[in-house]
Amino acid sequence: MLYGGSHSLLGAFVRMPELKFKGGNKLFGVMRILVIEDDAETAAYIVEGLSTGGHVADHVSDGRDGLMLATSGSYDALVLDRMLPGLDGLNLLKTLRSAGVKTPVLFLTARGGIDDRVEGLNAGGDDYLTKPFAFSELIARLSALGRRPPLAPVQTTFRVADLEMDLIARKVKRGGKSIDLQPREFRLLEYLLRNAGRVVTRTMLLEQVWEFHFDPKTKIVETHISRLRAKIDRGTDQDLIHTIRGSGYVLRASS
Repeated sequence: MLYGGSHSLLGAFVRMPELKFKGGNKLFGVMRILVIEDDAETAAYIVEGLSTGGHVADHVSDGRDGLMLATSGSYDALVLDRMLPGLDGLNLLKTLRSAGVKTPVLFLTARGGIDDRVEGLNAGGDDYLTKPFAFSELIARLSALGRRPPLAPVQTTFRVADLEMDLIARKVKRGGKSIDLQPREFRLLEYLLRNAGRVVTRTMLLEQVWEFHFDPKTKIVETHISRLRAKIDRGTDQDLIHTIRGSGYVLRASS
């Protein structure tokens, strides 16, 4: 039995019968799943089926709301539509992946062309199911995602002293004041924050921030550190970015 949703040709002409899952039909362990779908009928169908099967299913219809919930890291899998109000599914997923959120994502969408599927998978999707769909196939695909090893908790915010970074919102503040950073400066600061209190070498920065596996023989690192220090430390009572001569750099609060 295929389900197409209220916006599909199938959904327009076929009335779905009432869901009945005898004994729960549990094919895998209990999972907590976030359904991000703007079609109310499709979402209700999925949520009812998952709940009847013994799983915990939350639903939001707006992409921005979905992004906020998905960053909590408390879900075992996401069922994600491509076309969403507020923030489309593709950019939602790209934002999650850029922030280090690795929760498995199953795209569920009417956009079933080869290019669409490739685009979704390249954006960080783990699987792709097109509408109309069979609920049994949706369950089977979620089952496959659920058998993967559990993921470590995802950190999307960092703080050292009064310096704060939010990876999802792409915002940096010092003492409550917003700091405007260029993309490379943001990535550099993120790496320093992830390694706060530890000395990172010039080679480590070249490899992790610029993805250079050779020495470009330029002062690219020193120049960006100087610019970042000017934005982060200038006009404050405490420097956070320190140069360790002969070793590298460290981001830490003064003891």
